[in-house]
Amino acid sequence: MMGDHLSIDQLLDLQESGVEPGMARTRAHLDSCKACRLEADRLAQRSARLRALPSLRPPRDNWGGIRTRVEAERRRSFLRRAALVGLAAAATLLLAVWLRPLAPVAPASTGVAEARSRSNQLEQFLQAYDADSRVTNGRTAHLAVDLEDRIALVDRQLEAAQLLEARQRDPAMLQLWRQRVGLLDALVDVHLTQASAVGF
Repeated sequence: MMGDHLSIDQLLDLQESGVEPGMARTRAHLDSCKACRLEADRLAQRSARLRALPSLRPPRDNWGGIRTRVEAERRRSFLRRAALVGLAAAATLLLAVWLRPLAPVAPASTGVAEARSRSNQLEQFLQAYDADSRVTNGRTAHLAVDLEDRIALVDRQLEAAQLLEARQRDPAMLQLWRQRVGLLDALVDVHLTQASAVGF
């Protein structure tokens, strides 16, 4: 008890059903003290009003609203990705149109001198293009290495063909130079196709 009156805790304990044996003295004070009875009544009324308030519970099934928000976010994400893909495709097309004039024209040579000249043009283009410093994927790198190996093989065959007599050498040289030009042309196409796909 606080002074002559009961504390809030004691009054709350008395409101519970089944008063413990040690509470008899507190119960006797409540029965004899008008101020404590008034406070106990106010406390009981407040408790009743609090119990009468509606309970705030989340709805049991909020999935409809969640699904709507998730679907809206997916649509926005899809539209953003579609816009980026469209921009990448436009950039790739622009790059392909811009780079194609830089690439040498397909060979139409009939002689060794023309094939050798075309081969030199393609070599110069590949050196200027500097494919080694560009980003590439594994498939493109594999194709490029394969073509470079085949070009090296043709180079060895050209060296061997130069040792032949003139009447045997000219047809073999022409065929080898044409083969070398075709391989270089394929190598240029591999690098340009990769550059277009990446969007450089």
